[in-house]
Amino acid sequence: MQRRSFLKNTAVAAGAGTLAAPALAQVQPTINWRLASSFPKTLDTIAGSAENFVKRVAQLTGGKFLIRQFAAGEIVPGLQVMDAVQAGTVEIGHTPAYYYFGKDPTFAFDCAVPFGLTSRQQTAWFDQGGGRELLREFYKDYGIVNFMGGNTGTQMGGWYRKEIKSVADLKGLKMRVAGFAGRVMERMGVVPQQIPAGDVYAALEKGTIDAAEWVGPYDDEKLGLARVAPFYYSPGWWEAGPQLSFYVNQKEWDKLPKQYQAALEAASYECHVVMQAEYDTKNPAALARLMKNGAKLRNFSKDVMDAAYKQSAAVMEEEAAKNARFRKIYEPWKKFRHDQNQWASVAEATMQNYLISASRK
Repeated sequence: MQRRSFLKNTAVAAGAGTLAAPALAQVQPTINWRLASSFPKTLDTIAGSAENFVKRVAQLTGGKFLIRQFAAGEIVPGLQVMDAVQAGTVEIGHTPAYYYFGKDPTFAFDCAVPFGLTSRQQTAWFDQGGGRELLREFYKDYGIVNFMGGNTGTQMGGWYRKEIKSVADLKGLKMRVAGFAGRVMERMGVVPQQIPAGDVYAALEKGTIDAAEWVGPYDDEKLGLARVAPFYYSPGWWEAGPQLSFYVNQKEWDKLPKQYQAALEAASYECHVVMQAEYDTKNPAALARLMKNGAKLRNFSKDVMDAAYKQSAAVMEEEAAKNARFRKIYEPWKKFRHDQNQWASVAEATMQNYLISASRK
């Protein structure tokens, strides 16, 4: 009798627990946000990352937290996403932080700086190496909470109408290149231009610019840049591991239930990892197609790389000397980069270099 009574009470308790979960879910509010992207929908890897993100947030909250995505230009231009989030025009944005280099070069640490961290190193720095804490403090002045929003891996060095054999060939070149890279390139004789993705092809075709960098084979193929500038250079030394960001308006973030905050953070992390995997999967085949259709693959000469490295270091040091917010991040970041490169040279780089050489035999 006692055993039957115990089992009955246990079953009742279990039933109550089963009923409690839906009841708890019902008290959570339905929230509708708008997301402004810096990218056109045709770039399915980058724009697609935000699309996956909004789907995952909805799934993780039982359809209660709904975010509607808008492509570049549908609410604000691609280069004004941060301003829209800061002003509360939209609650969230998906964008590369170095687009806002003109406001403060410190933004670039949330994306990429010349001769900076690889994608894995950037993730490690942000997630485990103190980067998140340093950047969150920086973003407080803008009323924004930032989250990792993807990474392309090391990008290409761009498309050029003519071959770039030496630094002299860069003199007077009008090039679509943004942020720190633009400042460094300027010292090497380039005339930098900041142009949104959707306008790059037209600018090259009309001769408004002589060269343009975008991302890498898969995305560059979609933009059709090889048709108007056949020389394709590597590596994109200014973007060793450019990280995208989800920007959330601080006030709107503070209003979210903790469950929704957790869902947003989990979805952003998942999409961050998936984007890198997509690029690593799609770029090899895209590069092969580009070369089959006439793209001429080239590597920057040691002359160009050495000059770029020297000028990059000078620009970074000069900015650190005059910008306290930049310096606060730059000093620990620089040590992290040094330690990471020391470690990479021991195992991973050695292994990768061997595999590359072995595959060419």
